Amino acid sequence: MQAAPRRRRGRALRFGLIVAAVLLLLFGVPWWTLVWSGNRWPAAVFAAGTALVAAAAVAFPFLMVSGHGRHHRDAAARASDTLLGVVWVLFVWSVLSLVLRAALALAGVADPARSRIVTAVVAVVATVLLLWGYAEAMRVSRVRRVEVRIPRLGPGLDGLKVVLLTDTHYGPIDRARWSRGVVDVVNALDADLVAHTGDIADGEVAQRREQAAPLGDVRAKLGRVYVTGNHEYFSGAQRWVEHMASLGWEALHNRHLVVTRDGSSLVVAGVDDRTAAGSGVPGHHMDHEAALAGAAPELPVLLLAHQPQQVAGAVAHGVDLQISGHTHGGQMWPFHYLVRLDQPVLQGLSRHGERTQLYTSRGTGFWGPPFRIFAPSEITLLTLRAG
Repeated sequence: MQAAPRRRRGRALRFGLIVAAVLLLLFGVPWWTLVWSGNRWPAAVFAAGTALVAAAAVAFPFLMVSGHGRHHRDAAARASDTLLGVVWVLFVWSVLSLVLRAALALAGVADPARSRIVTAVVAVVATVLLLWGYAEAMRVSRVRRVEVRIPRLGPGLDGLKVVLLTDTHYGPIDRARWSRGVVDVVNALDADLVAHTGDIADGEVAQRREQAAPLGDVRAKLGRVYVTGNHEYFSGAQRWVEHMASLGWEALHNRHLVVTRDGSSLVVAGVDDRTAAGSGVPGHHMDHEAALAGAAPELPVLLLAHQPQQVAGAVAHGVDLQISGHTHGGQMWPFHYLVRLDQPVLQGLSRHGERTQLYTSRGTGFWGPPFRIFAPSEITLLTLRAG
C-alpha cells in the first residue's frame, strides 16, 4: 500500500530535478556569458547582474504555473512568456558566441576585452532579434499562396480556393484588433472554403470571446470548418466546439461533409487532436474511421487534423490532402530542431505514401513568447488543382 505514494514521490522528485536542471542551464549560460566569464565587471555590476538573473530564474516557474495553469492569470502569463522568449534568445546566442570567443582568443585578444566584446555582440544581436521578432509576431500574417495538385479532384473543383487558419492562440495579450485584421485579409481572398485546424485560444471561451468574435465574420462560398487542437484540451474543448458552431463554423468532430461545385464533389473531413483521448473530455478522441464513415470511396478527401503527426492515419485511410498546423514553423529559431523530434514535417507541402499529401502551416498567431524569429506566421491560400 505504501508503494504507490513512494512512486509518486519519486516521480515528483525526478520532475523537480529536471526542471531545476533546465532552469540552471537556460539562465546559467547567459549569466556566465554576460556577467561572469572574463568580463571582470565592477563588483556592483556583477552583484546586480547576478541578482537579476537569479530572481528571474526563481520567479519564472511560478509565473508560468500561475499564467498557464488552471486559473489562466493573464498578467503572470504575459510576464512568463516574455521572459521565456528573452532568455531563450540570450541562451542561444550565448552558446553561439563560443565561436566568436574562440576566434578572438586565436587573434590574441585577451580578457577582459575578449569577454566584453562577446557580451556586447550577444546583447546587441539579442536585442535586435527580440525587437524584430516581436514585430513579426504582432503583425497581421502575410498570405502564403500554394498550389496543390490532387489527381482525384474532379474538373468542377479545379481552382478551388481553401484558406487555412491555424494556431491563432488568442491569449493573455489582447489581440482582438489583430484578429479583425486577419479576418479582413481572409475575406479579401474570396475563399471557397475556410478551415481552422485548431489551437484557437489559450483560455476559456469566456476569457477569449472578444478576440475570437471576428471569426464569425469570415466569409466562404462553400463552408467554414474547424477541428480541435491540443490547446483546446487545456481550456474547455467542448465549449470551444460549441462556440465555433455558434459563430457559424462546422465543427468537424470526427465527421465529414461533402462540398460540390459544377458536378464535382470533395469530402471535407476532420478529426480531433491526437491528445484528445487522454484529455478526459467525454466523446473526444482521434477517429479517422468515424470521420470518413459513409463517404463515397471514389471521392477525393481533404482532411483537417491539427498535428502533422496525424498524417499516418490519413495515409492509412487513403486521404488525398491533410492540412495541419501545430509546429509554428519552430516560432523561435532554432527551436525547430526540437519540433522535428516530435513531428514528421516542420512546414510546407510534403508527400506521404502513394496518395497522401500534407500541408503544414507555420501558424497564423503565436504561442507563449510574443516573438517569431526566422519563422514568419501565415494565412495560407491553397489552390487545389485537378488531375
